[in-house]
Amino acid sequence: MVDKLVTADWVQEHLNDSNVRLIEVDVDTEAYKESHAPGAVAWNWTTELQDQNNRDIISRVGLDKLMSDAGVSNDSHVVVYGDNNNWFAAYALWLLELYGHENVSLMDGGRVKWLADGRPTTSDVPSVTATSYRAKDANPALRAQREEVLKAATAAGSGDFQLVDVRSPAEFKGEIIAPPGMTETAQRAGHIPGAKNIPWARAVNEDGTFKSVDDLRALYGEAGVADGEPTIAYCRIGERSSHTWFVLKHILGYENVKNYDGSWTEYGSLIGVPVEK
Repeated sequence: MVDKLVTADWVQEHLNDSNVRLIEVDVDTEAYKESHAPGAVAWNWTTELQDQNNRDIISRVGLDKLMSDAGVSNDSHVVVYGDNNNWFAAYALWLLELYGHENVSLMDGGRVKWLADGRPTTSDVPSVTATSYRAKDANPALRAQREEVLKAATAAGSGDFQLVDVRSPAEFKGEIIAPPGMTETAQRAGHIPGAKNIPWARAVNEDGTFKSVDDLRALYGEAGVADGEPTIAYCRIGERSSHTWFVLKHILGYENVKNYDGSWTEYGSLIGVPVEK
């Protein structure tokens, strides 16, 4: 089993390791063209990590092709990183684990730290040899879907579920539906009943790296989010909640935590569901 969180130093030392495949996934899908870590392959979160026919994540067959085209084998160590504090890099890691690829790590600090450190970059797109990757069926233990979320919402306050809303306080309070400039929105503002608002940004340092284990444990512990209870993280479309899911699962070691990738865009558009502000 690989370390789920690796440093930029580690990545630079392993740039030429034939078993390490470096993947960049950015919110700004044009950033990769400007510069990227040598050998990194880009994935577009809008066109490659989402099913283009159904409102859903990429299919298992689609992931097979994506991984094969990126030169990833079933035993490859995949390292993902990206802009915006690794939002969509964490989302990509969650997807890979969902489909059974355990040898995947997140580069602490992401693209911003790599550039800030003055590490090597290139604008060249690497030439890779295609593989014949085969993913596993999706693991339901990592993904929350609407039925489970509705059950959690109606059981608010019972202690049977922990809902963590990682959006900004303004989104949580229902003052805005989405951050400025974001196009994916719901029909209603607010939050899921019983959810605790712990914005994703509170888990990172100024340079984009994660805070210490002790600081993170205090952050979630003081908010009453404890290990041992079923926990569901959500945001607007699932990328910021992937970031928090990574913290809870892989840094703090919570055993039962899921990412609700439908998030507020789905929940806030459902008919007849409870909403709080």
